[in-house]
Amino acid sequence: MYQRALFYIVQKGLISTNKIHLMDISITSVDNKSNKSLRPLSIHGMLWLQTHFENDQWEALSDNKVIISETDSKLLIEDANLAGVRIESMSDVSIMDVLPKTN
Repeated sequence: MYQRALFYIVQKGLISTNKIHLMDISITSVDNKSNKSLRPLSIHGMLWLQTHFENDQWEALSDNKVIISETDSKLLIEDANLAGVRIESMSDVSIMDVLPKTN
């Protein structure tokens, strides 16, 4: 199972031999700071996330399409820190605050 997951990560382009990430997972506020976007930044982050999500959710993880609640993000951050996974959490500004408004 580990080899299949690693092959999938390499195939999706989540790992690069010439790029070093300082963080393993990024959590960013999406809307009014209550929902968070979850994005793996390293192979370690993706593999760790795979232990916390069902197999059918791995593609969404690798495509950066996972949104979790603020409560779940706090639990995930706590668990990741205990496991030595490096988390980048940007919760002061939401994506909705940064995107240009169109009316």
